[in-house]
Amino acid sequence: MASFPEAPIVLFLEPGEKYKSLASVEKLLRQMARAGGDRGSMLIAFGGGIVGDVGGFLAAIYMRGISYVQVPTTFLAQVDSSVGGKTGVNLPEGKNLVGSFHHPLAVFADIDVLGTLPDRELRAGLMESVKAGIIRDRTLVRFMEEHADDVLRRDPKSLEKVIAASIRMKAGVVNKDERENGLRMILNLGHTVGHALEQATGYKILLHGEAVGWGMIAALYLARKRGTISNQQFDRLEHLIHLYGPLPPLNLRVKRVVAATGGDKKNVGGVRRFVLPIGIGDAGVVEDVTATELEAAVGYLLPSAGKSTSSQRAS
Repeated sequence: MASFPEAPIVLFLEPGEKYKSLASVEKLLRQMARAGGDRGSMLIAFGGGIVGDVGGFLAAIYMRGISYVQVPTTFLAQVDSSVGGKTGVNLPEGKNLVGSFHHPLAVFADIDVLGTLPDRELRAGLMESVKAGIIRDRTLVRFMEEHADDVLRRDPKSLEKVIAASIRMKAGVVNKDERENGLRMILNLGHTVGHALEQATGYKILLHGEAVGWGMIAALYLARKRGTISNQQFDRLEHLIHLYGPLPPLNLRVKRVVAATGGDKKNVGGVRRFVLPIGIGDAGVVEDVTATELEAAVGYLLPSAGKSTSSQRAS
């Protein structure tokens, strides 16, 4: 919803990644212009991550920038996409390749709106909190391990703890590196392969958090092979990811997924940048992941799709 001088109007964005596009942006910008929006207007992005990304981008470019507020209504948006000022849309060549940094005036994360969120959406969003723990907060990892039942049954205190810890972690990283020139890249753990999986499946099979879950497992596989995490840490973290699953099984060709990683926005000069965990609670960016390594990591995911066991589904 955007407020304008005469009266508030409501702008609708249809659901789905295919509408996170420049065509949608133009349509919405023209609606804003016809409604008389000016530099004093404020936009309120009320919805999930796609609404937040597109709404923030609209606010960033309309009249060269207007104010906006984020009201995220999904768990994933509350713990991740609404925080940090990243806005943007997709191109056919890859996710989030067009966008800007434009911080909202405020983010209102209300746990009550999660009451109608489907279980699958909740579990997918929780993958971003698992990510937050792996890269920066080992206490959050332990809490999510020990209180999985409480979190998944939507106990308010447990959800609040996970949401607050996730936001606190991300805000701390963004404060040190707003424009993603270094440290902020660690927030992309699981996203290189995750975005590639989304693209390779036409954005029709996986929710974003589910793709990130598979992407994190690929990163864990690489980290174990390189010795930055132990076998025990790999098993522990892979189990945690599946604990908040199940992740949808994958039916893809390895080379197709690897090719799709070439459009990752972290890549510079043809060099693949990849985020790998260093133990639990730390992560780093490497620039020397070979195609062979990446193929092995992606290949690990395909036969491992069956790891969503009955016990994990019951969790």
